[in-house]
Amino acid sequence: MSDSSHGGESLLFLTDEQLRKGIEAMYFAYRGFTADPDRILDNYAYGRAHHRAVHFINRNPGTTVNNLLSILGVTKQSLNRVLRTLIADGLVESRVGKRDKRERHLFLTEAGTALEQELSNAQRDRMRDAYRKAGPQAVSGFRQVLEAMMDPDMRRHFNMIKDSN
Repeated sequence: MSDSSHGGESLLFLTDEQLRKGIEAMYFAYRGFTADPDRILDNYAYGRAHHRAVHFINRNPGTTVNNLLSILGVTKQSLNRVLRTLIADGLVESRVGKRDKRERHLFLTEAGTALEQELSNAQRDRMRDAYRKAGPQAVSGFRQVLEAMMDPDMRRHFNMIKDSN
């Protein structure tokens, strides 16, 4: 890490006020990042838990319920409610494992893939625009900050997903 500064702010030492501004920026950015998908999800009477499930099933077709539980960090009861709705609405298909009949493997249906694309496109558009405005160095730095903020277990999940592409 260099001792350079940006706008007079040292990158090695941040005041509480600078950290507070960063926290608030992250809060408002998250609101913006989720606003577009939230509007789409409202049409289906779904929430963000449905979005996260659809996203990670799309990223890892055939993932098990247990793997999805680990990635999302939710209770089994909470995930089962979400999955029951997505399956009943024809967006997710649950298949019994070939090697272990107790496992359920999850796949998006054609309708589920269409919803995932609509949600992801909205977020990609917003992120692409922000990245273009910020420039390549900011994009790299932003990603480094996000990865550094992740808990070690989440970073492992992120790296497994990132490395699978």
